[in-house]
Amino acid sequence: MPRIPRLLTNNPKAAYHVISRTALPGHDVLGSEEKEHLLQLINWLSQVYFVEVYGFAIMGNHFHLLCRMLPENQFSDEEVARRIKLYYQEKRKVFIYEDMIKKWRARLSSLSRYVQDIKQRFSRWYNKRVDRKGYFWADRFKSVIIETGEALLNCLAYIELNPVRAGIVEKPEDYRWCSLGYRARLGTGETSFLSLNIGLPSYANKSERERFKLYREFVYGKSGLSEPKTFTKVKEFTYRTRYFSESLIIGSKRFIDEAGRELKRFFARKREKVIPDKPFLSF
Repeated sequence: MPRIPRLLTNNPKAAYHVISRTALPGHDVLGSEEKEHLLQLINWLSQVYFVEVYGFAIMGNHFHLLCRMLPENQFSDEEVARRIKLYYQEKRKVFIYEDMIKKWRARLSSLSRYVQDIKQRFSRWYNKRVDRKGYFWADRFKSVIIETGEALLNCLAYIELNPVRAGIVEKPEDYRWCSLGYRARLGTGETSFLSLNIGLPSYANKSERERFKLYREFVYGKSGLSEPKTFTKVKEFTYRTRYFSESLIIGSKRFIDEAGRELKRFFARKREKVIPDKPFLSF
């Protein structure tokens, strides 16, 4: 059976929940050093690409990333040139010209190129470090379209609770390689590559520190972390929201209807005959 093509959308309210697993056996392929290097790559490339990153969780054999690709037309030629130079750093001398700017505009706004860059660079680093050859990641990454707003907030909480559900920590901020732990450890200053501009009125016109306080309270309230029998509550929440990794599109009915029509046209063009079960979840 041919694999289903990746579904992308031009909807400005659309974010993506990206999930990618390793091809190597075992649950602890990614140790502390590997997780730290992967986090550094995500941090750096998120400053190169036209992307707004809301959160992440790097586990022992997979990672989650929640992000939104930004329209390429909101960036000047000078900004594109700056990001090209940031990409190459000082490893080579870069001559910027008009066609190059046009080509890189398309690249820097591409979700596929962004995630591909993260994964390929990590693979090369890992293989060189352990003196091996071959694939590190299993097939392509999976992506779920998430509407910004309430659906995005719930998906972000679901991602943060991965290490709690796995029994690694009792609180997400105690886990170094999830976005809540990253924010709690390093603060929410302007230098952070993470954003909590999630598209909710309650988060508008507030500082990142104020947004983080609201967000942390939401995670604790939604999952019951502040109540007895924490693990049971977290397990119940993650079970109810498992569609954040199993669906194709998640959001309001209007958002799903619009994206669904785009999805049907997409599959018609690709002549795909099989669509996964439970592709939509309405909030």
